[in-house]
Amino acid sequence: MNILHLDSGLFVDQSVSRKLSKQIVERVKGDTDTVVYRDLVTNAVPHLDAATLLAEENPLTEELLAELFAADVLVIGAPMYNFTIPTQLKAWFDRVLKAGTTFKYTEQGPEGLLKGKKVYIASGRGGIYSEGAAAAMDHQESYLRNALAFIGITDVTVIRAEGVNLGEEPRQQALQAADEAIAELA
Repeated sequence: MNILHLDSGLFVDQSVSRKLSKQIVERVKGDTDTVVYRDLVTNAVPHLDAATLLAEENPLTEELLAELFAADVLVIGAPMYNFTIPTQLKAWFDRVLKAGTTFKYTEQGPEGLLKGKKVYIASGRGGIYSEGAAAAMDHQESYLRNALAFIGITDVTVIRAEGVNLGEEPRQQALQAADEAIAELA
C-alpha cells in the first residue's frame, strides 16, 4: 500500500493536526507499506497563477499528481484557520484538481477520476464547529469532503480534535477523543 501524507499546520512543533496525522499514519501503515510525506508549510506549493494554469507542462504539478495517483491512502493534516483550510493546503488542491486528469466534464456533469482511494483527515480546531450555531462556519471539512469527492474520492474518515483553544480541560478531552478514534482505525 502507498500512503501519501500531507501536513499543513503552520505551527510545526505545536500543531494538533500534525500530531494526529502522524498517529494516523503510524496506525494504518503496514510493515511493507510506503509513505510519501509532503510538508506543505516547510516546502510550500506556490499558489496557482495564470501562467501555471495555462502551462502545457509543469514539473511540480506533475510531481504532485504522480504522488496522488500512486497513493492508495491519503492522510491529510488539516487544521481549521479562519473557518477553512490553510492556504498551503488549498494551493495543493489547486494543482491536483485538474480537468482531464483528476476529473472530467461529461454531459451529466463533472466526474471524478480517482476512485478507490481512502482518505483520513486529521482535523484540528480551536473552537467547536461540528455542532451548534458555529457549524454554519465550517468551511474546512465541507471543503475537503467536496474537493475530494469532485475528483472521485468519497471514502473519507475525519479524526477531529476541536475545542483545543477553549482551555486545558477541553483541549485534553479533544485530544483524548481523537486518540481513541485513531485507536479504532483498522
